[in-house]
Amino acid sequence: MDFLPNSIEARDIRAQMPAAADFRKHEENGSLVIERGDGIYVYDNNGKRYIEGLAGLWSVAVGFGEERLARVAYEQMAKLPYYHIFNYKTHGPSVDLAEKVLSMMPFPMSKVHFASSGSEANDLVAKMVWYRSNALEKPEKKKIIGRIKGYHGVTIAAGSITGIPRNHEAFDLPLDRMVHTSCPSYAHFALEGESEADFTARMLKDLEDLILKEGPETVAAFWGEPVMGAGGVLMPPDGYWAGVQAILKKYEILLVVDEVICGFGRTGNMFACETFGITPDVLVLSKQISSSYLPLSAIVMNDGFYQPIADQSHKIGSFGHGFTASGHPVVTAVALENLKIIEERDLVGNAARMSPAFLKGLEELATHPLASSSRGVGLIGALELKPWDKPGIGATAAAEKMQDMGLIIRGIGDAICFCPPLIITEEQITEMFAIARKALDAVAAEQG
Repeated sequence: MDFLPNSIEARDIRAQMPAAADFRKHEENGSLVIERGDGIYVYDNNGKRYIEGLAGLWSVAVGFGEERLARVAYEQMAKLPYYHIFNYKTHGPSVDLAEKVLSMMPFPMSKVHFASSGSEANDLVAKMVWYRSNALEKPEKKKIIGRIKGYHGVTIAAGSITGIPRNHEAFDLPLDRMVHTSCPSYAHFALEGESEADFTARMLKDLEDLILKEGPETVAAFWGEPVMGAGGVLMPPDGYWAGVQAILKKYEILLVVDEVICGFGRTGNMFACETFGITPDVLVLSKQISSSYLPLSAIVMNDGFYQPIADQSHKIGSFGHGFTASGHPVVTAVALENLKIIEERDLVGNAARMSPAFLKGLEELATHPLASSSRGVGLIGALELKPWDKPGIGATAAAEKMQDMGLIIRGIGDAICFCPPLIITEEQITEMFAIARKALDAVAAEQG
């Protein structure tokens, strides 16, 4: 029997269908093959080193190559490689992680449920919102409000709450019970001469007007990221989150906060809810909960959200939902160790301490002739480029040049987005932005 050789060069990497990509372009060009990682760096199969300026996909808090996580995975694999949490069964790592997550909450929360991705978690929360409305005998209260440019995943429900057109186009999304309110990015959507305070007031009026148009009795929940990540690192204006919460309370609408990107230190606090003064009914977590070493997400809910669902499950006899891998023991064991590392090494504090250098580096980069502005909080930020002939062309060119020079980031629209591992040092921040500036210089020179 013939086996595939170990060398990636001997295989056709184009046999694998990539995510979020043009398949025809992939057929022609293939993919960059990353072979190993160490700290904030990754290396391709030719040995070239890159700074991972997006922490993988906004997620590798503790950096690459953390031996403690590999060791815990091996030890748990040897002890109990798999078990489920169906039918009143569980295991130690899942219980321990649920208790740990609850202990970290800055506000009272009641229960935790595990899934494998932010998409799955947001999808399940949507189902739970509908299940809860039925339990409360409010079958008409089913609509969910997302935001234009908000991102909550790519499953059918989560993709519908997402407000990014490319995630809807040709998929027959969004579902008709999902509606979207305005994107609260002052940098992109302020009217000429409009102050930030006036912009905030307009965003809040748009939200309340939408609720009144749809009928408050039909609107069950509002979804929002504290900082809108995949939409381009979009920052909320002053007073926005306080105003949103007041409106939702007025109309008895649930608040679901998606901290898939922001959670576990990204904004310089353990949770971005602390950074922006948000108290959710449901908190969705993923990515940095395990530094994405293994796939995991968590739904954290308060008692007011949980109790009607528990009553309904008792009435029916079961909560008819679950995944084979929910709360997988190896994954939850690794996540628990990951959270220990984040706390022991004070990586949340490091994000806060490195933030001034990070944001200053972005501001200095914004003086480049190709750039127009910068924005960010903690260790997440974006450089806005001046528009080219078509949206996104400049950012794509800059991102490709940065990758050629040894820096992996992400271009979204006309923005270059940065989200390095939480372990990054001031010297490495300087190195990261030096490469970015050199790449922008090269793009500018090519444009003449």
